[in-house]
Amino acid sequence: MLLHKIIRNDFELLAPAGDWERLEMALRYGADAVYLAGKEFGLRAAAGNFDREELRRAVALAHELGRKVYVTCNTLPREEELQRLPDYLAFLNEAGPDALIIADLGVLALAKRFAPDVKLHVSTQLGVVNSATANVLYAMGADTVVLARELPLDEIRSIRANTPPELRLEAFVHGAMCVSFSGRCLLSNYMTGRDGNRGECAQPCRWKYSLMEEKRPGQYFDVVEDGGTYILNSNDLRMIEHLQDLAEAGVSSFKIEGRMKSAYYAAVVTNAYRHALDAVAAGDPVPDVWVRETDMVSHRPYCTGFYLGGEPGQNYPGTYETGADIVAVVESCDEEGNAVVTQRNKFFAGDELELLTPTGEPIRFTVTEMTDAEGERLEDARHPMMELRMKLPKAAPRLSILRKRRNA
Repeated sequence: MLLHKIIRNDFELLAPAGDWERLEMALRYGADAVYLAGKEFGLRAAAGNFDREELRRAVALAHELGRKVYVTCNTLPREEELQRLPDYLAFLNEAGPDALIIADLGVLALAKRFAPDVKLHVSTQLGVVNSATANVLYAMGADTVVLARELPLDEIRSIRANTPPELRLEAFVHGAMCVSFSGRCLLSNYMTGRDGNRGECAQPCRWKYSLMEEKRPGQYFDVVEDGGTYILNSNDLRMIEHLQDLAEAGVSSFKIEGRMKSAYYAAVVTNAYRHALDAVAAGDPVPDVWVRETDMVSHRPYCTGFYLGGEPGQNYPGTYETGADIVAVVESCDEEGNAVVTQRNKFFAGDELELLTPTGEPIRFTVTEMTDAEGERLEDARHPMMELRMKLPKAAPRLSILRKRRNA
């Protein structure tokens, strides 16, 4: 059952799906399309990702719900990897995703040959910053270009004005940002031997660094920048309050970063942007509740990146923050709110929780009584993934979320 009005005009909400649970959450909470990867050729090798049978199932599930699936083939493959690519592309052509996300011109050419039935999207990794490049890629067969993250809104407007209207423009609206230009970074390769451009980034830009003077080995000195020494780190992007600006600039696909992040993140952020984008499509302002929802997941301090100008596109905080923690997920629930849930973090009878569903604002309630699968009353939910029975404030669909605010 579709739990959201899916926008059928030019707007698309594109959410990450790092594994099957995150795929279900993204679809349940309102994504028009999801992007995911197979076990090779995707830039998030450490995500769960999908084997070939899982990928077929993912495409089938999304299509059953009227949604789309884009498969990332956005690494920069070396010669040996290139030899394995035609077989994989032919498999994808048979599996039937809606598009491939590609960062390499050679891979683009191979995809046209071995996956002729699948649309081609050009990854942000290719660094599209002007209309000339976008037009060349369109002439080569690209259906969509994912714009470089370094572009301000006025340049996006210019690109839109100087490209065919049939070429869709996609842009990131939320999530982690890379300190390097469009993700083209060798820092991980130099420091760990793990190539970020082949899906194995160790994220050394997130590490804490100190200064050491050569004549005083072993003595480390903080390189302080506003209270931290994470001198290569960056803020997280949040554009939920500026979706109308992006739409007016010509963006039609709004992309959430996060295939490495939790299923809780996939649900909450997708849900927030779904409601926000629906408001924009209706000509209404984005309600504050959905802006606040983005504070309920683990994140670095937010900024608007390079889009608006007037502030640094990157910054250097080292800390994460979050407003709430997931404690359980609804497995089933009747019309009276009698639910079976599975525990994710410890909580107690008497705790004040929030119920988050795909169809409305979060609802606060107090846990009055819990029982185990045998009907024995419990004072706390202490075992990971244990099954509980409890009363919710209203009927809630499967994969609804129970969470506890940190300031509660």
